[in-house]
This record gives sequence, structure tokens and C-alpha cells, in this order.
Amino acid sequence: MHKEFLMGNQAIAMGAIAAGVNLVAGYPGTPSSEVLETVAKNRPENTYVEWSVNEKSAMEVVAGAAYAGARTMVTMKQVGLNVASDPLMSLEYIGVKGGMVVLVADDPGPISSQTEQDTRTFAMYSKLPCFDPTSVQEAYDMVQEAFEYSEKYHTPVFLRPTTRVSHAYQGIDVKDSTEYYHNEAEGFIKDSSKWVIFPRLANANHAKIEKRNDELKSVFSNLSFNAIDNETSVASKAIAAGGISYAYVCDVLEDVPKSERPKVLKIGTPFPFPEELASRFLEGVNEVICFEELDPVIERSLNYLAGKNNISVNVRGKITEDTVRSGENNVNVIRQIICGIFPELSKYLSDKDGIAEDNAPKLPVRPPVLCAGCPHRASFYAVKVAMKGRKTIFCGDIGCYTLGNAQPLDMVDTCLCMGAGLGIAQGVGHIEPDTTCFAFVGDSTFFASAITGVVNAVYNQADMTLIVLDNSTTAMTGHQPHPGTGRTMMGQVVDKIDIEAVLNGVGIKTVETVNPLDYEKAVETVKRVADMPGVKAIIFKSPCIALVKPNPAYKVDKDKCVGCRKCINEIGCPAISLSDGKAVIDASLCTGCGLCSQLCPTCAIGGEVNA
Repeated sequence: MHKEFLMGNQAIAMGAIAAGVNLVAGYPGTPSSEVLETVAKNRPENTYVEWSVNEKSAMEVVAGAAYAGARTMVTMKQVGLNVASDPLMSLEYIGVKGGMVVLVADDPGPISSQTEQDTRTFAMYSKLPCFDPTSVQEAYDMVQEAFEYSEKYHTPVFLRPTTRVSHAYQGIDVKDSTEYYHNEAEGFIKDSSKWVIFPRLANANHAKIEKRNDELKSVFSNLSFNAIDNETSVASKAIAAGGISYAYVCDVLEDVPKSERPKVLKIGTPFPFPEELASRFLEGVNEVICFEELDPVIERSLNYLAGKNNISVNVRGKITEDTVRSGENNVNVIRQIICGIFPELSKYLSDKDGIAEDNAPKLPVRPPVLCAGCPHRASFYAVKVAMKGRKTIFCGDIGCYTLGNAQPLDMVDTCLCMGAGLGIAQGVGHIEPDTTCFAFVGDSTFFASAITGVVNAVYNQADMTLIVLDNSTTAMTGHQPHPGTGRTMMGQVVDKIDIEAVLNGVGIKTVETVNPLDYEKAVETVKRVADMPGVKAIIFKSPCIALVKPNPAYKVDKDKCVGCRKCINEIGCPAISLSDGKAVIDASLCTGCGLCSQLCPTCAIGGEVNA
């Protein structure tokens, strides 16, 4: 063993490598992306990694390898689990041969997601075991245990870190390479009675699953990730917590003498719930406060257990509205709640920093915006100008281009989930045929979830314009490769999949590719193509500014500038501001895209570096 300073996601990856993982597949999504990237960077020679086109594909690839006896892991964020749920819900009934870990990083807040859904609840729904780490060290240890339990019980197993675990850093104990487990996959053995899902097999396996989960309730009661802190406490009130919330509870109680601390139940496996351990915890307790993110999983489980065993105890938490019902927990919030429930401990629980959260200075408001020089700004603006005065709907999608909703662009009327913009545009068009319908989708999202929507539009004779925003990367989640980039996560250079050819192949007759930074041509193209009947597409192709060396910054000729603010009010580029009534370009932000110079009515903006 040796010490390393690792991010939570890095620790999970290194734990998987130490466990002998043979194959890892996933789809990028914050806060999970670094797991697969770290495996790719540190993988042994016999470990295969890939960014799949979406989470469903990743789940199926990983399942196939697990059928062959490989140790596998699939990575995604919580909304990606929705995409992967179709194969997963059947895989639950089929089972696996090699260990299979389903890494789903939840995003309380949410910080960078559409929803706050809780994978612990999905684990209960899918009847799959779930591990919920409280720290970076525990994430490293848990992923190895998850492989062991998956292999022993022939089932996929969830690992559910949240953002504050995935992106935390800690110096942890990690295994030396000589201590790694080396898994040799046996290979796929044909057996249609096991691997082909039919109703009779599903019914028989369902009974086995229920029996297995009953066994795990007892097994998990003796697992080190579940524990009772200060079990000898005679206090009538106690605390139950899981995930990062348990770490916050420990921080709050750190200065309380052990003799005065309440019992604390730590839940590391929220499903199946460790009932024997929890029953022991409830002995002599008449009140429990639960701290967890996001759903009241622990609270409900304790209430169920109390009712099942006729235990008289008042379980408090989200259901009783004693704790926050959405968003993240933090140390200050938990401290305040504990002070209210345990007033006798208040003398030990004053804010160590002497600054109450309510009195902390307000942070400056920094709403997210498209980067200076982002080609998506030019694409949105071209469509906006071309459609001025017409009844339109602009259906957006998931990606950095969702930020096109901000003023002054205001070009995202809807955003639901990846690929949904296509379907929504079709639905509106069928009900309001006088509306000119647009659907915007990024290049990575196109491959992930938009192709089906395109086929549906062509087949069902929709009247809409698809705008593909092709910036040659998966920009929002860290510039991962995708099928259109011509490289894989294994470092292979492969043929790029041509979006225009795909669109032609599914039956779209009009597909035009244009550089959105060529303002006049972009506007003309939108006007012409949008007036054509049926399904048509425009690919706005220009690389993400993070991928290319910027051009020289532009400058403003103050003598020509009349202070009309068109460059500011029309496109909202963060590199442009106003000083003494004149436009000013920040050379440290400007990438030299030239869009503003094409809009300036007095030709005051030129392509020279600021003095």
C-alpha cells in the first residue's frame, strides 16, 4: 500500500483497476466523466475502454463482456441512467457471470444536470444492490467490494457517489500494482436457458432476486461500510446518515466529547438495507434524525423497520420536513439542525470559523454564458436574424449550447433531455402548422440520441429544420471524443462518421454545411432552407474555441464607434463591454472570431491586436 492524493472519481477508477477490471464503457456526463478518463490513462494493457455513443450502448457492451466472465464497469451520471435503464432492467433478471459495477454519479443541487434524481431509489426499483460512499477513501474501497459482491451474487451492483465525493480530493491508501487482482475472463459459454430472456426465466429469476436481497440485508449488516458510531450511548435521540452527509455529521460532532455524543448509524449500502444492524441501532432510542441526499431512503427504511418490528420511535427527516427536501446538505445546515434537536450539545457546536452562513459575504452573480468566440453564438444569431418577424419555436437540447437561452440571444424555447428537441419540434409542428419549427442539437448529442428522432421526422413527414451545431467535440463535459472526431478512447485513429452522410442516408434531401462565423452566408442559408417543405438540415460547422489556437484579438476604433451597443446588445459576447460610451474588447478574452466586426454598422471593429 502507498498514499496518493486523488480526486474521488480518480480513486474509483484506480480502485476498479486494482480490482482487475477488464472493460470500462460509458458516456461522459458531469460529475462522472473523470472515472473512465482515469482508467484510460492508467489502464493495464489488457483493459479495454471506450466512450460509447450513449449510456444504453455502454450498458449493453459492458453486459456482453460480463457475460463472458470479464470484470466490467459502466459509467454515467444520474440522468444517463434513464437512457441505460432499458437494458439494465432486463439485465437484473438475466444476471452476469463476471463482476459488473454500474457507476452512477448523482448531482444534488443540481449543479450541472436537469434533475436531482436519486440512484438509491432506482436501486430499490431495480432490486439491485447499491453502495453509497461517504469519502474518497471509501469510494476507492467500495468499488473493489462492489466487484466482489457482483461476482458472488451474479448481479450488477450500483456504486453511487455524489458530486461532493466524485470531485473531492483526499490523500488515501491505495494498493501497489503488485497487489492488484488479475481477472481472467472465462469466455462466453452458450446456454440459451440462461442468457435468453423469456417470461418463464424472468419469473423464476425474480424469486431468486428477492431471496438474494433478503440474504444481503443480513450480509450487509456485517459489512464495514455500515456501522454504529458510539453504540454504547444511552441518549434517547440518535442520528442516521449516509453518503457525504455522514461526513458532514462527523465534522459537526468532532468537538463533542465521546461520552456525550449520540449514536450515529452510518449507511453505506442503502439497498438492500442492513436491517439487523439498524434494528440494533434503534434499541433504546425514541427519536432519530436522518441526514441524506436526495430522497428519504434511510428515513423510509427506518420507518418501515420500526413498523415491521413494532418499535416505537419517531423518525425525522425529509418526510417530516425537519431536513431540506431538495438540494445539497452542508456542514452549517446540519449543525443548525443538530443544535435544534440536541440543545445540550450546542455549547460544542459553534461555528469554528466564527462566521455564520447567513452572514457570509454574498458571492458575485456569474451566470453561465457561451464562451467568447463560441461558434454556437454565431449559429443562434444567424437563425434569429433569419427568422425575425416569423412565428417560430426553437427547441434546444443538452449541451453547452443550452446557454443559447440567455439574453440577448434568447434562442432556446424548450430543453428537456438529450435528443428531445427533435421530437418536441415535430409535436409542435403537427399541432401548429403555421409555426416554423427548429431543433438544435450538438454533434456529440446527435450521435448519442438524435438519429432516432431524425428517422421519426422523415418517416412521419414532419415539417421542421434540424440545426446541427458541430464543434467537433463533446465540449460541455470535457472535450471527450465521439464518432465524428475520428479518434477513440483507446487512442485509435478511425474514420470519422459523417453527419451529413448520415442525414442523407436516413432520407433528408436537403442538408447544407456552413461556417456560422460567415455571418451573411449563414443567414442566407437559414432563410432559404427553412422555407423548403419537409425535413431539412443545416450543419453549422466550426471548431470549439478550446480546440484551436485563437486568432489575433480585435480592437475597436474609438473614432468610428458611435456607442450604438449593437455588438453588445445583439450577441452578448463576454469579451465586449462599454467604457465611456464606447465599445471595448478585452484582448485576453477575444478569440478573433470576427462576428462582432461583421455586425458593426460603422465598421469600427477591426482585426488588429489591442494596443
